Amino acid sequence: MKTGPPRQIGWVISVEDWALIRRLVADGVPQRQVARDLGISRTTVASAVASARPPQYRRRPQATSFTPFEARVRELLAEHPDMPATVIAERVEWTGSITWFREHVRRLRPEHRQVDPADRLTWAAGDAAQCDLWFPPRKIPLEDDTTSLLPVLVIVAAHSRFITARMIPTRTTEDLLLGSWELIRQLGAVPRRLIWDNESGIGQKGRLAQGVAAFAGTLATRIVQLRPYDPESKGIVERRNGWMETSFMPGRTFTSPADFNTQLQDWLAKANARVVRTIKARPVDLIDHDRSRMLALPPIPLQVGWRERIRLGRDYYVRLAASDYSVDPTAIGRLVDVSADLERVQVRLGGRIVADHARAWARGSTITDPAHVETAKLLRQQFQRPRPVPHGDDLTRDLADYDRAFGIEGVA
Repeated sequence: MKTGPPRQIGWVISVEDWALIRRLVADGVPQRQVARDLGISRTTVASAVASARPPQYRRRPQATSFTPFEARVRELLAEHPDMPATVIAERVEWTGSITWFREHVRRLRPEHRQVDPADRLTWAAGDAAQCDLWFPPRKIPLEDDTTSLLPVLVIVAAHSRFITARMIPTRTTEDLLLGSWELIRQLGAVPRRLIWDNESGIGQKGRLAQGVAAFAGTLATRIVQLRPYDPESKGIVERRNGWMETSFMPGRTFTSPADFNTQLQDWLAKANARVVRTIKARPVDLIDHDRSRMLALPPIPLQVGWRERIRLGRDYYVRLAASDYSVDPTAIGRLVDVSADLERVQVRLGGRIVADHARAWARGSTITDPAHVETAKLLRQQFQRPRPVPHGDDLTRDLADYDRAFGIEGVA
């Protein structure tokens, strides 16, 4: 029974006809009969039988308007692989379609760009935690009725994928260490490595910021700063940041940073109970094993945060993180110790608390205790009150006192 003529693409038989020819010949049909039944030459049948691969149509290369410029474009890409196509077009004096030119540059660029392979990393239990700052795409209301984009410190245990996170006031070293210590305590143990990118508050170019080395030494852990362009080494926490942005943020409103942290903690409890596709397990089920391989927490709380000793000026205010806090005016002129964590700001004079305020998140705030204002008013009144002048002839003195002082008594 004869079949219809073969379907062709240009002058090449289709893959279906190539397969049909090989099947008919394999079934014992002579090649001459196959050629007669399909209406093709015996040479085509013989080529199909001899070919181990399906036929493929290829156009013969032809010169295009881009051909005269290709050599110069290759020279520019060899020297500057990331040069934009528009700049290359200007350098080679291209006058044709920029879209057509971009297509050719896109075809040539991979031949000259260096390749940076990304390895598949494995994370042993207790070995590492990845740390990063996430900036939610929504401004948070502050105590002075302004709004601001605030950072969220995120630490993810690499083995179990257990997420801890907290919004912090600033990205300074003091607040980063305070937030890190709080999240590490939530983990219940200290990962052997804390992996950071080149965050300025932690350190840059291989040099740790002041206080970071002491923090790591107290915890007996190691801060690892990644080289630039090494995103895969911190990909776990980066993906969690994106997940929070797409799963936690939509449909929520926040009244303050404290409200944001409260809602975030509630959501993290649910997020850590969901199965992670890459490890096929829930972080809440793996964290105990992960924690058992980590280092123990230090026996005493860490002394981290803002700590400074200053002499209190006449205006009885101290400045911390661009905000001013009032102090008991009785400490004016004396050395006081200023300390602050993520929640409170305290000032001590010889161990006695002379100021205790809630930490201000809005920059440029002035926090005043009414009791300090009243004390300053009383001290000002006492200073301005004239001193009493003694009455009587107290300024006169017996000249015999001078004789006795100089040992000339009885001299005529």
